[in-house]
Amino acid sequence: MLAKVPVDLRRCQILGLVGTAFLAAGGETSGALPVRELLTPASPQAALGLVGAYFGVVLLIAAWLLLGRLVRSPEKRPSTRELMAVLVIWSLPLLLAPPLFSRDVYSYLAQGAMADAHMDVYSHGPALLGGPLADEVAPMWRNTAAPYGPVFLGVASALAKASHGELPAGLLGMRLVALLGVALMAAVLPRLARHSGADPAAALWLGALNPLVLLHLVAGAHNDAVMLGLLGLGLVAALGRWPILGVVLVTLAALVKAPAALGLAAIVVLRIRAGDHPARAVLTAVVPAATTTVAATTVAGTGYGWIGALNTPVSSGNWALTSLLGHATGALLERLGSDLAPLAVPAWHALGVVIAVAVIGRIWLRLRPRPVYALGLSLATVAALGPAIRPWYALWGLFLIAAAAPSASVRHRVAAVTGVLALATLPNGGPADAGQLVLAVSGGVLALVVLVQAHQTAQAPVTGRTA
Repeated sequence: MLAKVPVDLRRCQILGLVGTAFLAAGGETSGALPVRELLTPASPQAALGLVGAYFGVVLLIAAWLLLGRLVRSPEKRPSTRELMAVLVIWSLPLLLAPPLFSRDVYSYLAQGAMADAHMDVYSHGPALLGGPLADEVAPMWRNTAAPYGPVFLGVASALAKASHGELPAGLLGMRLVALLGVALMAAVLPRLARHSGADPAAALWLGALNPLVLLHLVAGAHNDAVMLGLLGLGLVAALGRWPILGVVLVTLAALVKAPAALGLAAIVVLRIRAGDHPARAVLTAVVPAATTTVAATTVAGTGYGWIGALNTPVSSGNWALTSLLGHATGALLERLGSDLAPLAVPAWHALGVVIAVAVIGRIWLRLRPRPVYALGLSLATVAALGPAIRPWYALWGLFLIAAAAPSASVRHRVAAVTGVLALATLPNGGPADAGQLVLAVSGGVLALVVLVQAHQTAQAPVTGRTA
């Protein structure tokens, strides 16, 4: 149906804006609200909000797909500046919306308050903090140590101090930090694409205007935005004439979230391609990275407990492919009366790591001449085979794949995955029951009906004149 819809930039802008506006409005009653504002899912307001939110998500996906057609069009092709403007327009309704699709932002604020109070966030969860902020954290994370690096916790601590523990100010601050990360992502994507021989406009469309960016980095205020923004900026510096600056920026990204450390491998490959001896290239990466790590950890004052806390996502409450296989294997072993059943999940987690290492090694052997693309595929592998999967984790690899995709077919496959993942999470970030699934599907179907009706209305005069 979308393939036959007449498309122009203004229509895409308006359709996406309407989508994010409905999403923001629906989130006012169905989002990840503060506990004192939470409504029961069965309440009329929450039900209407859920329908409206999914109505908006489907409209946004449709607008993004139509914009993709425009980007591929040689006649109406928008410039990168025009695409940046679309990103701003679509983001506007989400700026003051409640957190959506996850309660992680409340964890960030609680962990920042703990760091500001000189509590050990790598040994204790927000329950130790107590008070209103700890109450906002999802129950499964209240006794869980922070898995984030000292750079992000330093930012969270500064926000906690500046907001004086006031929730609205803290939430706005975290969203502004995420927006800064998204702005960096959008700024570096065209440069990375040019370096990689890819289309800058297509890279911006897939990597920054992607619905997952708007839903989870803007509306959800996830710190992955800061990680990816710093990672992309570091790669741009390394691709230019500033390899040491690139190492520093990539290390800072890794000190937000650890997966970005794979970016150092890309910089080493770039230095070898530039003529450096492999030993010198490795040294050029290791020394600045170690220095930056020590300096950042010292400034943040959080200590090195983050190294031991990197296994935080390894939890039975996290969904992951390896966890699913582990639970299935454990159930089978229990039926067989085996005492090995409790070892099934850890064994599958370990196997996932081994497979990921093997796949990443093969990626780099085959794609050394294309380090940005190899890094994107490597991060996608980590997200897919790691001990925890969240829809926004897909952005780790997607961001760089968008910048360096070797063909339109790769972008099409990534876009298809995006459409599925954009519908995978409820606005409140919690598990869905049957009633909520019906409401969500109803909102999406309603959006499709509206899109079809709008298309038929637009086509009616043309049909009449032809007859």
